[in-house]
Amino acid sequence: MTSPLLGLPGAVGGDGIDAGVAAHYGSFNGEQRVLEAADGFVDLSHRDVVRISGPDRLTWLHSLTTQYFEGLAAGVWTEALILSPQGHVEHAFAGVDDGEAFTAHTEPGLAAPLVEFLDRMRFMMRVEVADVTDEVAIAWRPRDGADAPYDLVPRDRLEAYAAAAGQPCGLWAFEALRIARGEPRLGLDTDHRTIPNEVGWIGPAVHLDKGCYRGQETVARVHTLGRPPRRLTLLHLDGTENRLPLVGTDLLLDGRTVGRVGSSARHYELGPIGLALVKRNVPLDATLDAGGMPAAQEIVVDPEVGLHVRPNLR
Repeated sequence: MTSPLLGLPGAVGGDGIDAGVAAHYGSFNGEQRVLEAADGFVDLSHRDVVRISGPDRLTWLHSLTTQYFEGLAAGVWTEALILSPQGHVEHAFAGVDDGEAFTAHTEPGLAAPLVEFLDRMRFMMRVEVADVTDEVAIAWRPRDGADAPYDLVPRDRLEAYAAAAGQPCGLWAFEALRIARGEPRLGLDTDHRTIPNEVGWIGPAVHLDKGCYRGQETVARVHTLGRPPRRLTLLHLDGTENRLPLVGTDLLLDGRTVGRVGSSARHYELGPIGLALVKRNVPLDATLDAGGMPAAQEIVVDPEVGLHVRPNLR
């Protein structure tokens, strides 16, 4: 999907899976400050959108996903995952219910496999699943004193929305702030082996006090008895070179591979930063090599996560 907001003054288009929306509108550092001051918005209309309707939708989603959907109030945004039987993350989405349907967004290009999976799991439930990317666009606005929610915008009203929403800010600014918060993005900061415990999704996207769902055994075992095999870390990258590591770049320690780099960006205060999955036993104070760039670590996921609930097995 190519956004009409690319026609706004100063807009420079993104690339890769983020092509179709603006990377920036002339100053990605200034745009980060605008978002921090809750004065702007970000066009995320390249993301895919799925709508789930029908009277059984919340009970059904509750049984399939990692999130607690039963009794979800209208207007409350929530995140959820769908796991493999082995507990690996297959789908991630964020959405909101309006009392009649639950509308969620996911990464560009991933609505079709998500809809295909959900359709296979309908059985006798009174639900309907549809890809509505052609109809609904996603935008993001920070609010003073509140969590920054997403907005569902009729795609043919996107330009009117932009005219009323304040200063447009590009995806580079949005990504820099996301990375600084330590929030992973499916497919960039995760791979096919990722379990929720490794990337900080316990809590935001995984509810620990609910009934069974696919992959729950792995999540519960690691949370209560073990330690995740890998951990998400925030990288503070050396800023002497005018480049960022590519997604998937090997992270090295003393010449051996100990992880992979995910997304990276230039933060207006922190400088070049990135997210990476590293082996749990990598020392927290070790400086790593990210494609030839020195990279210091800041904890996102504690390597000892799970020990705080470890029972006395004597």
